[in-house]
Amino acid sequence: MWSLSGKITINTNICKGCRICEGVCPAKIINFDNTKTNEKGYYTAQVTDMDKCIGCATCACVCPDIAIAVEKF
Repeated sequence: MWSLSGKITINTNICKGCRICEGVCPAKIINFDNTKTNEKGYYTAQVTDMDKCIGCATCACVCPDIAIAVEKF
């Protein structure tokens, strides 16, 4: 059986914490750490369980700041 998987890379220096990616992730693995900010003062996206990434790249497609890259394998 063929399965999808991927690796998400989030550029936290660019992320402005809009949370759009969090809402569209079908695997529900993108969350925000409300205790840590980037150098611009924004709470940024983080991946909580990379092993559950299906590589759909929906998060990267909706990111208005182009802060997310997805590598499929």
